[in-house]
Amino acid sequence: MTHLDHLYRVAFYLAKNEQDAQDCVQETCARALAASRQFTPGTNLKAWLTRILYNFFFDAYGRNKRTVVADDPLETAQHTKNFWDALPSDNPGPEKRVLELELAAKISDALKRIPDEFRGPIVLVDMGDFSYQEAAEILACPIGTVRSRLSRGRRLLEKMLSDYLIEDGKMP
Repeated sequence: MTHLDHLYRVAFYLAKNEQDAQDCVQETCARALAASRQFTPGTNLKAWLTRILYNFFFDAYGRNKRTVVADDPLETAQHTKNFWDALPSDNPGPEKRVLELELAAKISDALKRIPDEFRGPIVLVDMGDFSYQEAAEILACPIGTVRSRLSRGRRLLEKMLSDYLIEDGKMP
């Protein structure tokens, strides 16, 4: 139960749909209960559950569309009750809010355009707060591969978002 919020967040990044994310989490829980004997007590339960979710998503949903999508900030704003409460309390003003939403939309779009092999590590490590080791376990690849893909994925994102990067403290 302590990992449900995390599972939903990862499922939503993957499925990009609230209903599908809920279905993925429900199926993950069912599969985890059925395979509970395979879990080794004392190991990382969060990574084990996320791996089940990741495998289920690509088995069930990946057949039609093999992508890991990023969160769409405009859609999230509509589905999140306390969206404005989540913003910093220093009252940045409407212009800054619009610019932040625009940048978030650009980042989301750029994430959608990078290859799956680089998107997965970025979603897990940079957005999902997993360690490199946990991401390697979830993606079933060596930790060096995660580091390499993460580095290359970040460079691709930087290249795609170069128009929005701050240079010398000034906006381009």
